[in-house]
Amino acid sequence: MSHKVVWTRVAVLACVAVAIVFVVGVLLAGKGMPLHAPLQLPIVMHGGKFVNHRLNNKSWSLDFDSAQMTPDQSSGTITGIHNGIIFRKGKPYLEISARQVSVNTITLDFTATGLVHVTALQGNAPRSFDTDSIVWTNSTHLLKLDHPAYFHTGGQTLDVDHVVVNVDTQDIKIGKIDGAVGVP
Repeated sequence: MSHKVVWTRVAVLACVAVAIVFVVGVLLAGKGMPLHAPLQLPIVMHGGKFVNHRLNNKSWSLDFDSAQMTPDQSSGTITGIHNGIIFRKGKPYLEISARQVSVNTITLDFTATGLVHVTALQGNAPRSFDTDSIVWTNSTHLLKLDHPAYFHTGGQTLDVDHVVVNVDTQDIKIGKIDGAVGVP
């Protein structure tokens, strides 16, 4: 056999081998070890402000010491709430401070727990509530204090069973009251 025939056969065999490796590689692609999803770590923030808008106006904002959000940022836990504001028609209406807030960033609702203090920012007489839990429902603009609360107004303090504040209508519904109110 001549050298030309031998090299031709070697070249053909090499081409066939490369083609087989290529075809086998294509057929087996994706059948090996599965790819790992990226790590889903929570997002941690230290010091900041969350602001929620309803249409063109601010609905609420929360200044905080620290926050931990889920990886998809749909919810989170915020601690050290100070200067939290609920707005009415774009103007500050209620101020909130709380130890911790759980927020749903999809519905824009939140629940504040721990020592919670709510102060009315409008009106002539200072009014405030102290409780251990409040629930804000953004779609209805309702603030609910379902736990017992202390209602402070004009130097008087009342124990109340529960409170519901409708920010849109400015209605405040107070449950069972315990305490006496002095006449000025």
